[in-house]
Amino acid sequence: MVLAELGGKITRAISNMRNSHMIDETVLDEMLKEIGNALVTADVQFNLVIKLRKNIKNTINLTEMAGGLNKRKIIQKAVFDELVNLLDPGTKPFKPKKGSPNVIMFVGLQGAGKTTTVSKLAYYYKKKGWKPALICADTFRAGAYDQLKQNALKIKVPFYGSYHEADPVAVARDGVETSKQQGCDIIIVDTSGRHKQEEALFEEMSQIQQVVNPDNIIFVMDGAIGQAAYDQAMAFKQKVPVGSVIITKLDGPAKGGGALSAVAATESPIQFIGTGEHMEDFEPFEVQPFVSKLLGMGDVQGMMKAFSDILPADKAPELAARLAEGKFTLRDMYDQLQNIDKMGPISKVMEMVPGMNHLLPFIAKGDEGNSKIRMMIRILDSLTADGIFWDFLHVENLFRIG
Repeated sequence: MVLAELGGKITRAISNMRNSHMIDETVLDEMLKEIGNALVTADVQFNLVIKLRKNIKNTINLTEMAGGLNKRKIIQKAVFDELVNLLDPGTKPFKPKKGSPNVIMFVGLQGAGKTTTVSKLAYYYKKKGWKPALICADTFRAGAYDQLKQNALKIKVPFYGSYHEADPVAVARDGVETSKQQGCDIIIVDTSGRHKQEEALFEEMSQIQQVVNPDNIIFVMDGAIGQAAYDQAMAFKQKVPVGSVIITKLDGPAKGGGALSAVAATESPIQFIGTGEHMEDFEPFEVQPFVSKLLGMGDVQGMMKAFSDILPADKAPELAARLAEGKFTLRDMYDQLQNIDKMGPISKVMEMVPGMNHLLPFIAKGDEGNSKIRMMIRILDSLTADGIFWDFLHVENLFRIG
């Protein structure tokens, strides 16, 4: 996963500091050097890395630190706070208002996964009870109209676009008006992907913004983008008032630091992250849990929420009582395997467990990891009511899995 390698390097740097017999300036400087190198290698902009190291160093004064204080925890807390500051511009993400149409305009580089992300956002709001609409104002890329229309049909939301109108400003204007007349309250406008050197496309983007007057402009950033991210993001920010950021393709193997630099450039909060190709692979972004997982500290609250979302309330006390008595049957195992599968990819679950991030490179990504769980569920399905397997091969296979 993007940033998993970065998280591992930062975690190792902090662990090396913890293993030192005495924490002094030399140990602190070595840790900061390792963290800085990890960030630069991950394509985080150099000036941001220098600033982060300087801020951490200014926060920690080892000579004036009172005796008895846990220096290691204080230093780890300082690293955590600065990484949070890197990702948190201090402004809250846009929240749509009920009872009135909310126009959201998408901008970004070509190939960032913008059109797919537009559809994911519409699907996300639809599940929350909103009435979204999709507008294809990308008249530049061949196939953009068909792609967005197919996605709209798939998630069953209204769609507006034109095969014949070449002016994206006119399409965006007419689409927003039509969607408002249809009573849609989340109106999402997809625009052409563009590069900062393409002045004509940048001017077109500004014209669309003036015509539709969006409540929020979302800058879509590919999680795999490199050092060019900062300059590209700055160019977009200078042309239109970017209100929030969505980072895509966070399920890939790329470095990912460039996307963090883009957040700093736009001074806009990350609102969502894309973690896969499916519509469900999309989630709201929360800074502190993200940094916590990055540092291998897990996300216990997120994990408990995920469990509470899938575990029936009437079953939880009963299961807890049996576990307290030391009882855990194959039926319990069957139920919990199903619950774990519902939580999503195993790699995402493991990220939430404190101290387990070092195992992520060895865990199957996406649906591959869950396929073994489903195989175990199918094997358990072959049990009779008396707990006898239909054939002994199933028993052997059950204990070979994993």
